Amino acid sequence: MTIISPNSVLPATREQVSFITSDSLTIVGELASPINRSNTVATVICVHPLPTHGGMMDSHILRKMSWRLPALANIAVLRFNTRGTTSVRGTSEGSFDASHGEGLDLAAAISFAQERGLPNIWVLGWSFGTDVILRNLDFTGISGAILLSPPLRYTSPEELLRWNGAGLPVHALIPEHDDYLVPQVARERFARAKDITIEPVVGAKHLLVGEKFVYQVLNRITELVAPQSAPLPTEWNGESERWTDLPSH
Repeated sequence: MTIISPNSVLPATREQVSFITSDSLTIVGELASPINRSNTVATVICVHPLPTHGGMMDSHILRKMSWRLPALANIAVLRFNTRGTTSVRGTSEGSFDASHGEGLDLAAAISFAQERGLPNIWVLGWSFGTDVILRNLDFTGISGAILLSPPLRYTSPEELLRWNGAGLPVHALIPEHDDYLVPQVARERFARAKDITIEPVVGAKHLLVGEKFVYQVLNRITELVAPQSAPLPTEWNGESERWTDLPSH
């Protein structure tokens, strides 16, 4: 058995994918699935942080989800670059649209997952990605939503109202020392959306840096979308690789 480290890459079937939005843009991404795809019990579609500040599908929490959850929890992870965003995977067509057009990118990702027959689809946004979800998500066919470090930068109080009676579980994980929205302020700002559960992440900051917080967040995601696989193990008995461009934090 080996300890799972910040740059451990566990076995998965990793496929470069692309899909077309309703306004005819090509969005690029990656689907990481369990080696035996028939074992997939849940799917998480990820919307990344603000691309004008370095956010992309490889932002560290999302990348580590794709590295660990297919092997540890039989969860498929679909990541993509929103319009105009670049990562090693490539650049999605279009340009940044302040969470408006990005809603079409999310809709295309959901359609892709549904057409693939991926089960138990959840959406997860981190920072900017939470605004994309809050403003645009069509609840049809969605099992639940997870909001990491929501800043409520673009989402209006009126837009939050539609989340009352949405009919699906929604959990907002709020870092205790968030740079934009700490738990107490989050409770006040989300007061109009009473169905959204606020969960503080004790000791964390907005970017959730550090293996302690990575594990905590990934474990909570697993508890929500595939509770039978929680708690996540911290050790792995089998083949693995190490990604070398990550700092050891």
